[in-house]
Amino acid sequence: MDTQTASTPPQECPLTLGYLVPEFPGQTHIFFWRELKSLAALGVTSQIISTRKPSKEIISHSWSEKAMRQTIYLSPPTMGLALSGIWEIVRSGPRGWKRILSTICVVEAHGFNKKLRMVGLAAAGGQLAALARQGKWRHLHVHSCADAANVAMFAHLISGLTYSITLHGPLEDYGLNQALKWSNAEFGVVITRKLLKEVVHALGNSVPNTIEIAPMGVDILHFKRDFPFIPFQGEGTFEIFSCGRLNPCKGHDDLIRAVSILKKAGLTLRLRIAGADDTQGVYRALLERLVDESGLGDSVELLGAVPEEVVRKGLETSHVFALASLHEPLGVAIMEAMAMEMPVIATNGGGVTELVDDGVDGLLVPPRNPEALAVALQRIAENPALALSLTVAARTKIVTSFQSSLSAEILHKHLACKKT
Repeated sequence: MDTQTASTPPQECPLTLGYLVPEFPGQTHIFFWRELKSLAALGVTSQIISTRKPSKEIISHSWSEKAMRQTIYLSPPTMGLALSGIWEIVRSGPRGWKRILSTICVVEAHGFNKKLRMVGLAAAGGQLAALARQGKWRHLHVHSCADAANVAMFAHLISGLTYSITLHGPLEDYGLNQALKWSNAEFGVVITRKLLKEVVHALGNSVPNTIEIAPMGVDILHFKRDFPFIPFQGEGTFEIFSCGRLNPCKGHDDLIRAVSILKKAGLTLRLRIAGADDTQGVYRALLERLVDESGLGDSVELLGAVPEEVVRKGLETSHVFALASLHEPLGVAIMEAMAMEMPVIATNGGGVTELVDDGVDGLLVPPRNPEALAVALQRIAENPALALSLTVAARTKIVTSFQSSLSAEILHKHLACKKT
């Protein structure tokens, strides 16, 4: 197995790529939009495909409507797409039917209902194969290792369409059937070295011959300050900004508890958290109760899902960015803050240690530790020199190693190597 990192993009050539993202465009999908723009700059024409439209609550970006107009949704299928998908399955012949049925029989999905679900995913694979034929795709890239990867796998078994997949988090978060999803893929992409080790250990001989390491990145030309960062000088309000969906895994409750500790110690501060709730309102209600019980009604604001420009402005007008995730695979929100030359405080769970060097370009604390988080916040509030030194190193780190164009260059490299 070859493991590689992003390199200089190969010679430009006209290329067409299928680009599959579940429930696109959601609140955390800004990276995909950046990658699509980078692919276009490299001469790649991308057809965006998604499983279904996202719920209205998580459609927040200024470009969301444009993205939805450019996206073909597999569910619910149009009559024409459904018939085209059936025809792709029919034309695959006995060998194709055998591949489909044998795969359904061996997948790690026990019980009639789960097997029936796999049949539905196979039908979606037929639709995907039809779209690939109509669009003359050279390849399909899937930004998911869950059911979207199953659909891509079935499209491959039906029509021979090659595909690749990107892993954005722990393999266990993406359901069963990982061995078949990966073994049928032409190549894979993971966002951290830690995830690469996990994939190799868990899948063994099922991994593709090539797995690339490409962190999700940011557009450094857009995430750039309009005016210099000014650290907190001990007067006025200490402004804290955080960005992450409202989910227990993001640890926003720990961050609120840290704010409570600092307020009781006499610090005047304000915390703003950007992100939509993805727990049907359960976690937001918990946070609101915590704010009320802690007497922080005038110190904590839950902004909900907001467009990218609001995030950028929130970063530029704050003194520190903090994210208290229990386990962050890497952290695009952290990268955005670092690109904006912000002092960053994050937890050291997951792959964040591959992004933040503690004491050099950010501060790291243990997950589930509001006390340690409060200490780190106080360090930034009381030490302007430290805050400034972190900001300079943070921007340098992102420019050097975490630009959004890096992953696009990897995809372009593989596409350019494929025969027309």
